[in-house]
Amino acid sequence: MTAQTLINPQYPGFNVLLMGPSGTGKTYALKSLANTGLETFALFLEPGLETLIGSYSDNNEPIPDNLHWHYLQPKTQGFDQLYSAADNIGKFDLAGLARMKDMNRSKNNQMTEMYTILNDFSDQKTGKKFGPVDSWTNGAVLVIDSLSALIKIAFDMQIGMKPVRDVSDWGIVQQVLMSCIHKLTSGCNCHVVIIAHVERELDQILGGNKITVSVPGKAIAATILQPFSDVILASREGDKFFWDTANSQADVKTRNLPITSKLPADFGAIYAKWLSRAEVASKDYRG
Repeated sequence: MTAQTLINPQYPGFNVLLMGPSGTGKTYALKSLANTGLETFALFLEPGLETLIGSYSDNNEPIPDNLHWHYLQPKTQGFDQLYSAADNIGKFDLAGLARMKDMNRSKNNQMTEMYTILNDFSDQKTGKKFGPVDSWTNGAVLVIDSLSALIKIAFDMQIGMKPVRDVSDWGIVQQVLMSCIHKLTSGCNCHVVIIAHVERELDQILGGNKITVSVPGKAIAATILQPFSDVILASREGDKFFWDTANSQADVKTRNLPITSKLPADFGAIYAKWLSRAEVASKDYRG
């Protein structure tokens, strides 16, 4: 399962939520994960694999053997389905649209496809299968790219082409999303990294706008951060990428990095800190 010697394989890995606007190097930073020696598994739910591959090919570097990926290509509706949806919106009022159901949504349910992958991860680079993610040890890291795509998959599962989302739809999607995140962060011993986009919301306590992870509804905006050891804001200045754990206008936190801005965009620092603590906690395991 891993190319390195394991310390106590039951010691839980780190859980990182890396959030930021598009173009801030979030996917590019995955290269530093593979550099740690961890068996790195990336599940792409949206186009992004080309960025990771490009980080090697553009520099004439070989793709390391410990980097694995699976791309679950997003499903899109046919033009006939888009036509039907547009036609309905033009014909019916809001009440009529709210009563509509997409009876074919089960045919496009990528949530079940995603869980099938997580139950036996298949590397599209080699065709090799690595078993269920919750059987992996802390010698491996799973990356989900991205949370926004996962949310879309959850909504498509619930409403399909239904043109109006009601309150119950939002509640179900929130529950599905939180169940998935809690499974990954609390029910797996491997390290977990989830990449997310951000949005600005009104801070109800302090006033003003705050940068936070983009989620379906304010009800889980704070709750979704709790299972993560590190919530990091990615940023860019010119052609340089940085990580920020000190931004007072963003929902960030850290257990494995210094509290400061303009940190190097490098998962190696997180892994080194986690490893130093894991070794202390694992002395009794090694005897």
